[in-house]
Amino acid sequence: MRIALDAMGGDHAPGPIVTGAVEAVRDRSDLTVVLVGDQGRIEAELAAHEVDRDRLPIVHASEIIGMGDKPVEALRKKRDNSISRCWGLMASGEVNAVVSAGHTGAMVASALMNAKMFLPGVRRPGIAAIFPSHQGPIVIIDVGANMNAKAEDLYQYGIMGSIYAENVLGISEPKIGLMNVGSEEDKGNELTRTTRTLFQNGPHAGRFVGNIEGRDIYEGNARVIVCEGFVGNVLLKSGEGAVEFLFSALKQELSKLLPAIGPEASHKLAASFKELKTRFEYQEFGGGPLLGLRGACIICHGSSGARAIRNALRVAGTMAEDRVNEQFASQLKAALDVLPGA
Repeated sequence: MRIALDAMGGDHAPGPIVTGAVEAVRDRSDLTVVLVGDQGRIEAELAAHEVDRDRLPIVHASEIIGMGDKPVEALRKKRDNSISRCWGLMASGEVNAVVSAGHTGAMVASALMNAKMFLPGVRRPGIAAIFPSHQGPIVIIDVGANMNAKAEDLYQYGIMGSIYAENVLGISEPKIGLMNVGSEEDKGNELTRTTRTLFQNGPHAGRFVGNIEGRDIYEGNARVIVCEGFVGNVLLKSGEGAVEFLFSALKQELSKLLPAIGPEASHKLAASFKELKTRFEYQEFGGGPLLGLRGACIICHGSSGARAIRNALRVAGTMAEDRVNEQFASQLKAALDVLPGA
């Protein structure tokens, strides 16, 4: 298994990115992580680790696309950037997957520039995010790849999200919900109403539970929730902010309580608090898969640490090894037959 890792992507690259790669190859004996980026800086980080260097080869890229760059403009002006190099390795078949904590817009735009990267019938790829719920993990797609989605895009996202939930997360026959402003059938705009009709007439109609409101997300009655990229990105960012606020407030309250309950009880309570927080952290899942492409791709949070990168490489490897894209191709072919003009 070979995975290209954008070593220059992220707020703190390349340090935690390289560390995450080192930990990932230690976890899995058949994994090779191709580190893409500034060779000198990557070499300096690798020097701090005792690891089999043959399993961490470097592909030099002299340029970096920063978080403040305009994606398409930067891709055209900075031809030798680490993101494009990663996609080039995927397109040529030299790696099975790509992982990056870099500029999300540039990651998506770079993939869009190469039509050969798309699965048959897919118009635009979508980013999936893993959220917690009372029933276990759920998939929300799209969370930022496509801000101008059409109904056929949302329909495809539901199918791909369902396949991902079943094959990677192990959820049997996951139910699909459509994010809307109300649960009633006539609620929403033309986009959501048209998308609803496609699901009702498609081969996954038995899994479709209809409209889902924002407050219903965490109930887990729908394990795949479909929305356009603008709405999904707001959900993602507001969810992250809510988690940080909630646990910060709980930590403050616990700090007042712990001295009064004794050291043993304090230790148990602190351990339970840490375990609960882990369930809600993005680092546990590594990042969000970009679905609809040939090959696996995980897009990580910009502030990802070594743990997030390690987990992202694990998930990317699982997707590639289980040939999830082949499942996408076969099931999408049947699902696309219901689209107008098919």
